[in-house]
Amino acid sequence: MPKHQPPPRSRPPLARMIRIHSCLLDGAYPNCSTLAKAIEVAPKTIQRDIEYMRDQLGLPIEYDGARHGYAYTEAVTSFPTIPATEGEVLALFVAQKALEQYRGTPFEQPLARAFAKLSQVLEDSIMVDTGALASALSFRHTGVALTDVEVFQKVTRALTKTRELEFDYRKLNGSRAERRRVQPYHLASIDGQWYLFAHDLDRDDIRTFVLGRIQKVITIGRPFRKPAGFSLTERLMGSFGVFKGAGDFRVRVEFDPYAARLVRERAWHPSQKITDLPGGRIELALRLDALEEVERWILSWAGHARVLAPPLLKQRVRAALSDMQDAYAASPPWLAELHEAAQARQPDRLLQIVLALDRGSDHPSQLPLPLKD
Repeated sequence: MPKHQPPPRSRPPLARMIRIHSCLLDGAYPNCSTLAKAIEVAPKTIQRDIEYMRDQLGLPIEYDGARHGYAYTEAVTSFPTIPATEGEVLALFVAQKALEQYRGTPFEQPLARAFAKLSQVLEDSIMVDTGALASALSFRHTGVALTDVEVFQKVTRALTKTRELEFDYRKLNGSRAERRRVQPYHLASIDGQWYLFAHDLDRDDIRTFVLGRIQKVITIGRPFRKPAGFSLTERLMGSFGVFKGAGDFRVRVEFDPYAARLVRERAWHPSQKITDLPGGRIELALRLDALEEVERWILSWAGHARVLAPPLLKQRVRAALSDMQDAYAASPPWLAELHEAAQARQPDRLLQIVLALDRGSDHPSQLPLPLKD
């Protein structure tokens, strides 16, 4: 009994037809059998490809009975490709560079293959110097998120199969990891960080998880039905970043002329409104449901931004600036000398330093101490 022969390996249709096109240009009059052997597919597959090239792509292919093979009856200089403008090819290249943030994730290889196929389709249609583009364009991400590839794969698998997840998660201010059971709704890359939006089964609420803080995926559990009305855009409508709050704040921030030009160059939030002020200043108005993220953003502008409203945001920024001032306040030189003498057990030196401090309370070297009754 003859052994079962495995079917011929298949190749992508475009790659096959380009090979057929090349053989026809050689003028060797190939037929379905010779082409099938060379390309390692079935003769019927070659027959379908030739019919598509002739009937759909308009290539002048005819069978020559005397030579037992196919040939072009007219001059053909190139294989028909997807029409594309230089701008479209440039956009494709920019998208490829922008997707470098997926390096190290399960999406890296599929994306690389997809772009390779698209480049193969377009290369005969228009010539673009990708080397020149690569030297002229780049994307740089500051603080790229570190994500465990195995965790990423398991989370995406649960998302695509709509199955529950159980994992260990350590919150930013947590001393140890906690076990969480969730129904994953959406995975998003925002500002270079991956976030999982999921329904926490124990807390009965939608929570946001930083993927890099998931320490171990325990199980991928039973399937569930994702709510049809869930929308990440709607959920984050009032957020300045990724975290949703329960408030309703009308934020107003004034920027000096230097910062005003920078603020105008970006869209910061769907609700933003910019009002011109005298002297080149502007006022930026936002409607948010939480203040934590916008507070950090305002502090990043240092003295170029001033909070106008709400009062709670003013207080938070003022308190943060006070804490920063305390953190950077310099101790008087004599305090370091006193500490050094005490560590070295030098009583004479300690007495000398203390006597030198017998000055008026308004002397700049004096250290003010708050006293209580």
